[in-house]
Amino acid sequence: MSKELSIGIIGCMGRMGQAVMDTVRQQDGARFVAGSEYADYDGIGHIIPGTDLTLSGDTATVFASADVVIDFSAPGSTADHATLAASSGTPLVIGTTGLTDIDERAIDAAAKTVPMMQAGNYSLGVNLLTALVRDAAGKLGDDWDIEVVEMHHRHKIDAPSGTALMLGEAAAAGRGQTLDAVRTPARDGIAGEREPGAIGFAALRGGSVIGEHDVVFASGSERLTLSHKAENRSLFAEGAVKAALWLSTQKPGRYNMLDVLGLDQ
Repeated sequence: MSKELSIGIIGCMGRMGQAVMDTVRQQDGARFVAGSEYADYDGIGHIIPGTDLTLSGDTATVFASADVVIDFSAPGSTADHATLAASSGTPLVIGTTGLTDIDERAIDAAAKTVPMMQAGNYSLGVNLLTALVRDAAGKLGDDWDIEVVEMHHRHKIDAPSGTALMLGEAAAAGRGQTLDAVRTPARDGIAGEREPGAIGFAALRGGSVIGEHDVVFASGSERLTLSHKAENRSLFAEGAVKAALWLSTQKPGRYNMLDVLGLDQ
């Protein structure tokens, strides 16, 4: 019988962290072995519900205990977690969004010595949508305007969402550009006419919406909308665990869900 993959979870008591825990416990070939939260979380030192494990406030203990770590913590600690991944030699799956340039550089540096996975979204449907958006942007002319519209629950703190940015990056890549070169700032007040070739974003927040994303391609005479709506948070957890199982067998490098799914980059 093959060895079970030991999985640790950073941010295990958040919405996504709990969903990932549940998924790991139901996954053949995987075992939840360690979980952490921020240092002043009320439950530090207590048993994690549904397990016999103690909740830690020290993420280094998670890396020391696991074959692969999944991170769904709040923005601000990703660079530190990437450094811990590199120093411990433990592959890391990053689900945290709202990353900074410092985070991105830390992930790139860690990927030189350990497998690193980072995606704005871990659902199968969203990643297929990403490939469709890239292909559509490449086939439609520059006279088609592109707008990305997303909506999430009222508690989400970053905007646009990581998924929206991932879709924007795919659209830009389809046109042979970078998103930084064509992204337009959020519109407010007298914003002026739309710049040709720009990619715009609109972020909506309210209620308990798990995640909805529309990519709108609009020409002077017609409009095409590619959409995804998440019905259950478990789909992201299932994708993250699938990514962890896949990442555990890879060489050092930086990967995303398109690699996991075998979709052409």
